[in-house]
Amino acid sequence: MRTAGEEIVSSCPQCGVEIRTDRRFTTWCAACEWNVDPQGPGKEKRGPDRVRRGLAQRYGARLFDELRGGDGKGSGSGRTWSGPLAYALALTVHGLTVVLAAVGLWGLVRGWGGLGMAFGLFLLALAWSLRPRLNRLSDDDRVLLRGDAPELFALVDEVAAALGTRGVDAVVVDVEANASVTQLGLRRRLLTLGLPLWEVLSPQQRIALLGHELGHFTHGDTRHGMVVGTAFRSLSTWLYYVRPMPNPNVVQAITNLACVPLRLLISAVMALLDLLTARASQRGEYLADGAAARTASTEGAVGLMDRLMVTDSIVTTLQRETNNRRLRRTGRGGEHSAEGLWEALVAHLDSVPESEFERQRRVGALRGHSVDASHPPTHLRRRLLLDGTPVPATVTADTTRTERIAGELADLRGTLAREVVRDGYGNL
Repeated sequence: MRTAGEEIVSSCPQCGVEIRTDRRFTTWCAACEWNVDPQGPGKEKRGPDRVRRGLAQRYGARLFDELRGGDGKGSGSGRTWSGPLAYALALTVHGLTVVLAAVGLWGLVRGWGGLGMAFGLFLLALAWSLRPRLNRLSDDDRVLLRGDAPELFALVDEVAAALGTRGVDAVVVDVEANASVTQLGLRRRLLTLGLPLWEVLSPQQRIALLGHELGHFTHGDTRHGMVVGTAFRSLSTWLYYVRPMPNPNVVQAITNLACVPLRLLISAVMALLDLLTARASQRGEYLADGAAARTASTEGAVGLMDRLMVTDSIVTTLQRETNNRRLRRTGRGGEHSAEGLWEALVAHLDSVPESEFERQRRVGALRGHSVDASHPPTHLRRRLLLDGTPVPATVTADTTRTERIAGELADLRGTLAREVVRDGYGNL
């Protein structure tokens, strides 16, 4: 074995091929895939998340074959019988809430001054907690409006226009290595940008990220729509109410036992709703990837996929950096230094060698890696982009535009860095 700087040169113990790897990362063989996944897939989670991941992989693989063999839009419009059934089931869930409210109101009126009044109030309170809730901003959200970041909103608007949709009304910046879009109330749109992910992307990869997220507005995703999405939240509230009480006494144990059929019924309805919306959700992700490529180029969208494959490294690096800073105290008050936190994260991600990205891609293919339980396997998303005809960027960001956006985010970058170092990453 020879070393040169960070590089290690050795021979594969399985096939004898020369291996050149970075000492900071796993040593593995690209020829025979020796040690490509030394930790293995780990213990698979049980319960609903396991079911969702199974659906994501199954539908993701089927849709990959359909989209690769078609025109990039899949067979037909993507609408099947499952969509109407999902809406019908969601409306049934909301209908039960309406029935509870009506019975509660009837009990309140008819039982005024008696026990019926207490029963009616209970049902009304229950129905109120189960009501469909529209998304809204939290008091803790770091919100940017158009006047706060005109250059960022101009970029979002340009990406949206290229996709034939409109931009967003607000941007929330947080410390998750992720991004998302959602509806605020009935008509407003919200974009959430995770600063750790945004920081490690190149300008074109950032445009690809915006294109992917805004692409969700151009393709219907019933799972996150108003009717079905609020039904999921109502069912989750039901499940919270009938969860088993820990360390129960005799009465509580009997109550736990009595709630078992209701828990099973609610879980079954949630699983059915997941099943009915899974295909449309997977298809929406593939189409959103296509939107990312159309706005930022195929190269930019594929680069974004590679960064998504190493989000675990983003998290690990931030945890290491914040822990190191928490061990060192500076300043009169003994506060921790947050200076250079995001720069250290970017420097680490930029130093990751191509061999490690390739290893992560192969591990993803072996494990069926996906961003979360609602996304198709990332390696299939990447392959679909590469198998299609390469497309150029329709939106670009020059150095001046990139610097202006960085200036608009500067205050938030500093604030979030100080909070991350003060509280530790993962504790916010």
